[in-house]
Amino acid sequence: MAQGEPPFKRVLLKVTGEAFCRAGNQGIDFEAVKHLAQEIADGKRLGVDIAVVVGGGNIFRGSVAHSKGMDRVQADNMGMLATMINGLALQSALEGLGLETRMLTAIAIPQLAEPYVRRRAVRHLEKGRVVILAGGTGNPYFTTDTTASLRAMEIGAEVILKATKVDGIYDADPMKVSSARKFTELKFIDVLKGNLKVMDAAAISLCMENNVAIIVFNLTVPGNISRVLSGEKIGTIVREG
Repeated sequence: MAQGEPPFKRVLLKVTGEAFCRAGNQGIDFEAVKHLAQEIADGKRLGVDIAVVVGGGNIFRGSVAHSKGMDRVQADNMGMLATMINGLALQSALEGLGLETRMLTAIAIPQLAEPYVRRRAVRHLEKGRVVILAGGTGNPYFTTDTTASLRAMEIGAEVILKATKVDGIYDADPMKVSSARKFTELKFIDVLKGNLKVMDAAAISLCMENNVAIIVFNLTVPGNISRVLSGEKIGTIVREG
């Protein structure tokens, strides 16, 4: 690898719905979206292919609606539609910064976005576009974490960047437990055995089977996406060995 060259050529960035609003709030906060877009734009200038899987929990959580009595399939379908709203907001913000983008969705809404086709997504990345992947997997019962793992395998991403509001993985919730211990590196099996809340078990298992690492880091710190893409050791890395 040449001096100064990023260690990754293609990454999958997973952002939750929380990245689209202020802490503790719901809906879309446009300053938060601008921050996210600027972070992605700064990372893209390093020459890395970036695909983004967006969550929708700031608008609608299917799991919560299901717990309140809503039919699970209907609830999950609504959650997938919420990711498309976030995707459109992010697309607008990125294009406002001069980036070329494409949004691909697992549920066909041709008036708003292209249908997700693996080869089409890869081709957009090869042309230097930021690819936004919305609509989950297009199926109920699967989270956007699982979507991120699946899409990472399909597009040939070298790593999944899990953007959160904490600076890595802890053995307890650092917001609630002051003595929580942070891990700098973990193996996939340790995450599964410890039931650590990184991504759901299906997502972790898929990454483990295909040996795709996950880096968990704090998105709210300006410059962190660029730091990760430059190879700086921040957050927690989960890998096979």
